[in-house]
This record gives sequence, C-alpha cells and structure tokens, in this order.
Amino acid sequence: MKKGKQPKTNAIRILDKAKIAYKLHEYPWSPNYSDSQTSLEELDPTRQKLFKTIVTIGDRTGVVVTCIPGKSEIDLKALAKVSGNKKMELLHLADLEKTTGYIRGGCSPIGMKKQFPVYLSKDVQNLGTMIVSAGRRGFQVELAPQALKKLVAAEFAAIEA
Repeated sequence: MKKGKQPKTNAIRILDKAKIAYKLHEYPWSPNYSDSQTSLEELDPTRQKLFKTIVTIGDRTGVVVTCIPGKSEIDLKALAKVSGNKKMELLHLADLEKTTGYIRGGCSPIGMKKQFPVYLSKDVQNLGTMIVSAGRRGFQVELAPQALKKLVAAEFAAIEA
C-alpha cells in the first residue's frame, strides 16, 4: 500500500457511502496475539473504547453478531435471552470467513456478507466514540456508537459476563 493511501475495506466503503464520520487507525498486526494486543492497547490505553466483534450462532435465529469491550467476555446466556434463542454458541473459527467474509483479527460488524442481527454492549452508549475492526488485520475504525447502531440496525444490550 502506498504511503498515505487509505485502505478501502468493505467496512470503509460502506461508511464513506453512508457519509458517516470516522477515524481510521492503523496498528502493526502480528500473528503473535500478544504483540497485536499490545499495539491495540496503544490505540486505547484505558481499554474502554476498543471493542471486539464476536460471531455466534443461536439455536433459533442462526448467526448473531456482537460487539463487546475488548477486555470483556461474552455472556452467551444473556445474548440468547435478548436475541430470542434458548442456546448460543460461538461460531467455529473455520466457518468465520465463509459466513462473514472476514478473517479472525479483521472481523468488522460493518460489511459482512449478509445482514445479521447485531447487539452492541449497552455500555457503549456512554462513550463518545468506539473503536471496531475496519475489516482488515492492522486497521481499526473509530466512530460514534449511535452511528454504528443505525448503520447495522443494532440493538444495545447487556451481553457481557
């Protein structure tokens, strides 16, 4: 990629088309999880604005996408309740790309292959901005939670353990 040239992932194209304000962050991605995690923490030292995208499957609704704080764990029982399922499980990593179009470490709630139900941590409502994957390893996008909610037709819910 040429210096100064912004990557155009599906997520970025969708944000541009919708005229949603965002800030793109680039960080050095490494296959060593702890190295990438350290780089991500430099984007958000308080670890309050950095959110991870987790893809799950419900026994009634099928695929459900969540965004929770990076330091949190998902509560599958709470997610099942708010999403109308009896049981939830994490999507197998082997199925992530064929289901969403994204790979681990670059999975964005924006621009998946299909429009899935999306649940955002209720705590994000108190933040001015949040940071989620821009759809490629090494890139994150910072935007207003309400803008993301509207764009992906998400709901706020208490879904962390």
